[in-house]
Amino acid sequence: MLASVLAACGGGDDDAAPTTTEAPATTTTEAPEPTTSSTDAPTTTEGEAPSTTEADPTTGPIMPLTGLPLTDEVLAARPAMVVKIDNHPQARPQFGLNGADIVFEENVENLTRFAAVFQTNAPAKVGPVRSGRTQDVDLLASFDEPLFVWSGGNPSVTRAISSSTLVSLSPTTTRNVGFFRDRRGNEDSEHTLYVDTIELYSAFTPIFNPPPSQQFEYRAPDEAFNGEAASGVEIEMDGVDVTWTWDAAIAGYVREQGGRPHETDFGQVNAANVVVLEVDYRPSPADSRSPEAQTIGTGSALVFTGGALIRGTWTRAEAAEPFQLVDDNGSVIALTPGRTWVELPRTGRTTPLD
Repeated sequence: MLASVLAACGGGDDDAAPTTTEAPATTTTEAPEPTTSSTDAPTTTEGEAPSTTEADPTTGPIMPLTGLPLTDEVLAARPAMVVKIDNHPQARPQFGLNGADIVFEENVENLTRFAAVFQTNAPAKVGPVRSGRTQDVDLLASFDEPLFVWSGGNPSVTRAISSSTLVSLSPTTTRNVGFFRDRRGNEDSEHTLYVDTIELYSAFTPIFNPPPSQQFEYRAPDEAFNGEAASGVEIEMDGVDVTWTWDAAIAGYVREQGGRPHETDFGQVNAANVVVLEVDYRPSPADSRSPEAQTIGTGSALVFTGGALIRGTWTRAEAAEPFQLVDDNGSVIALTPGRTWVELPRTGRTTPLD
């Protein structure tokens, strides 16, 4: 199956969406509405997000993308799946963000887009799905041949993805399997494409694809760490002002954008950790109007975890390696086990809050 999928990969217009018969939205596998408060993530059943309050690591094996205790060998063995999610105003609220283990926010053209990385969970509805960018190749290579779910791209972007270690899963390469439309009163086709990650895992997981490498170091529940008091952070992304605020009630951070709570299908976006990596952006070789984050090299890192700020540096020698986070004293920065958001702002656009 996978060989035929990869062979079918071809070019197309940026943000190209399928024009063939659409697969209907899955309704029987949708996760139920949470019964907790709007900022709480649902519990850790299939298709739902782990709660940020469940950070209780042991000395035993952990899930590679969250640092939480390994409870399911099958989930731990499957490859990472990355879904490119739209952040256009017409695409909100998004679906699936609170189910991702790690989410990257990257600048695109006067806006941002999310690369949501799944392994622990497989939500039945994620999106809206949009196109990839050349910056995704380097950014996501450390997840070890991840399944890359996107709506396509211009010919140069498509060639870059096809020749990378990312396994391309688009409406073209899957022949619409796993993809469906939900207009929700929105007739703009650019913001109505969704994916069932359960179906994609079932249909297109390569037999020999490895599970992802661990991306961050994690600390034990009572382990002390050096940090300064900080209630959150304000980040100026391209076209989007982002605020993350510590919420002691959930032992995690909640997100606002544009001065309003960032709501999703499962309440307000929240995470155990917010990792801010300041990066340079250059014009993409595929389109000079498109910014390309430079994620190989080094730069300033601000890590918000456990209600505190740890200042340091990120370093990455090559795309296949995860980001290395070191504090100003030269010690490795360890995160709180749980879900992590990684912000990629331009240098000098980050303001910690007292």
